Amino acid sequence: MPTTRRQAAIAEGIIPPDHAEQGKKRSTSTKRKVGTVNGLRKQKASKSGGSLSRDDEEDTKTGAKRSATPTKGQSLSIQNTTGTIERGHIYFLYRPRVQVDEAQSIDDIRNFHIILVPRPPEFTQGQESSSQRNEVKKPDPSDVDKAEMTVLAPGTDAVPAPDDVHPKKKSYRLITIGKKKLPSPKSAKEGEKLRQETFWGSVTSVGNDLDSLAKGLGEKSYETKTRGTRHEAPARLVARGGYAIVNSEANIPSKRETHLGYHVSHPGKIDMGDVQKSLGIFSASSFILQVKNPLAPATGPQQAHSKPAEYPDWILRGVFGAGKGHQKQSRGRERYGLRFVSCETPDLLDYEGAELLLIAGRDGEEGLETSLGDGRGTALSDMEEKEAHDSVEKVFGELGLSLEEFPVESLRGSWI
Repeated sequence: MPTTRRQAAIAEGIIPPDHAEQGKKRSTSTKRKVGTVNGLRKQKASKSGGSLSRDDEEDTKTGAKRSATPTKGQSLSIQNTTGTIERGHIYFLYRPRVQVDEAQSIDDIRNFHIILVPRPPEFTQGQESSSQRNEVKKPDPSDVDKAEMTVLAPGTDAVPAPDDVHPKKKSYRLITIGKKKLPSPKSAKEGEKLRQETFWGSVTSVGNDLDSLAKGLGEKSYETKTRGTRHEAPARLVARGGYAIVNSEANIPSKRETHLGYHVSHPGKIDMGDVQKSLGIFSASSFILQVKNPLAPATGPQQAHSKPAEYPDWILRGVFGAGKGHQKQSRGRERYGLRFVSCETPDLLDYEGAELLLIAGRDGEEGLETSLGDGRGTALSDMEEKEAHDSVEKVFGELGLSLEEFPVESLRGSWI
């Protein structure tokens, strides 16, 4: 993992690798050419309803400005990046079935959701307050050089910066889990082959308008011709914590794995109850993340009726190995390229309809460290144990949720 701020900035894409040496001979100008995390991250078109527009938008993961189109000399291929490709805060929620005001078990659940809120690394924030971070200051070149060469503690690249409370805009992804629970990490008995649970998930919403998010998760009533008025209770927040997405090193591309690991800050370990256990949420855990090629045939009836993600050609060709209208694939044996890939770039998660495969990983703090590696699991656990002292009001405020509308009992381990 990166050991200095300069190396971390190169890994994050703030400083392109080919300009790292030039950075040592800094000119009086404070402008930098912005690179990307994975060689090229072409932007997608904006959507309605508060969805993210990537055109000339500030990168939510690095805080850097990025261009909507490739620059001269850049390739449409994706460079394999190892280490942390994203970190942030994770939220787990469920919504009761229609006409069920209070859920008593997983059978009363209609949907189980995960919300990912990407954040820049904590080490980029320094000791300044949020208001100070928003101020535009002209940095002193000597101070910048000194900060960039500061040695980072192991695992620091996986620790997200503190979140803002009651923000107006915040980038998020809403992921719906098909089996209404997370895959359970289990160890095989001696002499037995390890069988890992595998569940489907799909990105159902991508946006940056928390008012729209809160409205979508809130209480609803609607009319039907056959059953009259139908009622949906608001979603229940059951856990909050920090997460990191890490790509592991491998000798051959097919052995590469993407691990999504998380550590829960709320509820605390002693408050984890039946609701968290039923949903497969641990205090610390991880799972392997894969992304399905939208051009590949559906493997089940549910997928056949769902609208696949509309990835741009640079993702289809650069990640999956074949794009629309291309006669010959560059990866895999099928004309559409690879059926599944590791999450080579977090941009894969930024498109509604993206289909995800969640494969059971490891639980516990030791398991989290094993999955993320290089001290990342330990660093993430230490941060979330500190954030465990934050109030419930602050946790709800991070998503713009009102305590008057959304119940808190589920965050304390009880069904509601």
